[in-house]
Amino acid sequence: MALSDHFREVRARFLRVSCYLVVAIAVALVMFEPLFDLVLAPYQDAAEMLGGEVDTKAVIMGIGQPLLLQLKLSAVAAVVVTAPLWLWELWRFLLPALHRNERRWSRVFAVVAGPLFLLGVAMGYYVMPVGIRVLLGFTNANLESLVDFPNYFSFFVRTLLVFGISLEIPLFVIMLNLAGVLRGSTLGKYRSLIIIGTFVFAAVATPTTDPFGMLMLGIPMLLLFFAAEGIARLVDRSRDRKAGSLAALSDDEASPL
Repeated sequence: MALSDHFREVRARFLRVSCYLVVAIAVALVMFEPLFDLVLAPYQDAAEMLGGEVDTKAVIMGIGQPLLLQLKLSAVAAVVVTAPLWLWELWRFLLPALHRNERRWSRVFAVVAGPLFLLGVAMGYYVMPVGIRVLLGFTNANLESLVDFPNYFSFFVRTLLVFGISLEIPLFVIMLNLAGVLRGSTLGKYRSLIIIGTFVFAAVATPTTDPFGMLMLGIPMLLLFFAAEGIARLVDRSRDRKAGSLAALSDDEASPL
């Protein structure tokens, strides 16, 4: 297409995505209370774990902050819920530029990436109360911990994103192998460094100072890395076998292709 046609297509898809988001934000505003309870639940669980050892309370400061909080929470919920729709629009825009092989792998990536991200988010939501309990546990006995809810909400979103994106890293490793950039033997050569780096990353990424959160993130990442290495080795073996069969042909012999 001409450049102007591409701009028209971008505009049309952008307008559709905007409509998706506006409708989803309106629905989220109506369902604000259940969404609010879902976000506040890890903090409440952490407060119960403390058993009254720390006097803590969630607060919000400023006249306009309650309205901004509702809009921010509804917008984040709308982006998450409509993710399949706006990702579909983005993929449909990029699809004509992809070759047939690239289209097939992009479908595989889309099918696998979504469940992995959701699994990581679920793990982050499960670990978060423990992390909050540990962090609040440093409060001095003579002080009251007032948790500003907008800051807590930012902490909530960042934690879930870290866990969700972390489980996508092994998938990117497989994609690099399929692209011929990274071999499975290279992963095996640096396996010990990958194990150490994974646990260091998990220790830094998790909001806790106890080993529980680190293990909850590090062990699934390692298992996925080992699975990625196994898949990469199988792909390399198949690729090397095909390359060997072609190399054995004489100059005048027709290849199986």
